[in-house]
Amino acid sequence: MIIEPRMRGFICLTAHPKGSEQNVKNQIEYIKSKGSIAGAKKVLVIGASTGFGLASRITSAFGSDAATIGVFFEKPPVEGKTASPGWYNSAAFETEAHKAGLYAKSINGDAFSNEIKRQTLDLIKADLGQVDLVIYSLASPVRQHPVTGVLHRSVLKPIGQTFTNKTVDFHTGNVTEVSIAPANEEDIENTVAVMGGEDWAMWIDALKAENLLADGATTVAYSYIGPSLTEAVYRKGTIGCAKDHLEATAFSITDSLESIGGKAYVSVNKALVTQASSAIPVIPLYISLLYKIMKEEGIHEGCIEQIQRLFQDRLYNGSEVPVDEKGRIRIDDWEMRDDVQEKVAKLWLEATTETLPEIGDLAGYRNDFLNLFGFEFVGVDYKADTNEVVEIESIK
Repeated sequence: MIIEPRMRGFICLTAHPKGSEQNVKNQIEYIKSKGSIAGAKKVLVIGASTGFGLASRITSAFGSDAATIGVFFEKPPVEGKTASPGWYNSAAFETEAHKAGLYAKSINGDAFSNEIKRQTLDLIKADLGQVDLVIYSLASPVRQHPVTGVLHRSVLKPIGQTFTNKTVDFHTGNVTEVSIAPANEEDIENTVAVMGGEDWAMWIDALKAENLLADGATTVAYSYIGPSLTEAVYRKGTIGCAKDHLEATAFSITDSLESIGGKAYVSVNKALVTQASSAIPVIPLYISLLYKIMKEEGIHEGCIEQIQRLFQDRLYNGSEVPVDEKGRIRIDDWEMRDDVQEKVAKLWLEATTETLPEIGDLAGYRNDFLNLFGFEFVGVDYKADTNEVVEIESIK
């Protein structure tokens, strides 16, 4: 096939296997360039195929020579139809890990389900014995509860009153005003059920019950806070309730791991272009302004730079893990610098369809979005005939 990006709104319907492979190789090279990290040696990554989860798997493997098991829910390819990008990312990761002599196996399925948890526990038991790091990086909009069978759908809504502000269509560059009606109690409960900490705790309880967590094991989930510009629709909205629940869950998991000297952390990460963030009104405009400023300041990071810094400087720095007053690791510290946020707030007032190409980095946003699907990577011949049917070595 000649594979080109096919867009529907904020989703790309195609993915490029060679571009995804280049994406993984670029991240591996970055990690190698930064030197070794005295990190975990047996790592489970739940949500391992894209974004922060993929970066965590790459950092563990190529920064700490770790054996990794990755759990994800991706669409495999069929002849004439590409896989989802996470499938190609995971295939490329396994290939590169095996070339480097590293253990790497993957499980494709619904991580919320008891079946996939069981499959993962059995694989750890058979191949690794125990794990010493569990990364929880799921980003699904839907969760079928494994006990009740209820299908919960998360929503992005403000709480209490309608939210109105600017947003941008990153395909066209049109800056418009958007209004989002407030959530009801059911919206909040469903969003917490999907994106809160319950499933994270279920994973840790299942691992601990079968003695699959090593003494001193660490588990980390990822969160976001963001600026005052977005807080009405994000941190003080339905998703914020879910993030509050996730962050509270870290303390209860730490309590449950006391007997093995384990610890749970939430890492608050930087705003980045993801499929999920692209769907959130206001966020693409905020990110395009933020990127312009952070690139000018020389402090811009993508997923792999963020996670390398998290592992090197926070989790495995040889001393106490630094946390804020709410017990969270703050790797969003550069984004949230006062001088950066003051500049974003000023540019926000000036942002229009006409001014954005000058004051923002919409081109960088679009490039990062296409990168998610394996497009726009240097060194990839996108006009070449490409085999869309790519297997993941450990998934037969």
